[in-house]
Amino acid sequence: MSKYMLIMRGTDESNAAMMASIQEGIARTRVFIEEMMKAGVLLAAEGLDDPGKGVVVDFSGETPVVTDGPYGETKELFGGFFLLEVASKQEAVEWAKRVPAVRGSKIEVRRVPGEDEVPQDSTVQG
Repeated sequence: MSKYMLIMRGTDESNAAMMASIQEGIARTRVFIEEMMKAGVLLAAEGLDDPGKGVVVDFSGETPVVTDGPYGETKELFGGFFLLEVASKQEAVEWAKRVPAVRGSKIEVRRVPGEDEVPQDSTVQG
């Protein structure tokens, strides 16, 4: 079994469409979550607040600079995720195809490496 993250990505337009029918979207997402729970594949699911309410910490200079809101150049925003434990990438993709997303949204499917795959620093005591 492997862990895969289904990352919800939206644009300003798809986010506006989602907000127009928020109650319907919440209901459809609850049903989807219940289906994943019944299948025993869901490990976690979270959505994020409006990006305009966040801050950006930019490390491109000598010291970090904090500014309000998302990057202005961002065409796609990370809106939340589902973390699944499934047998294969293809199974994760099949679940991603079922996400109740609005037109214009995208779901990025990425594997979460296991602890044994992450390089270990021998100087860190754990």
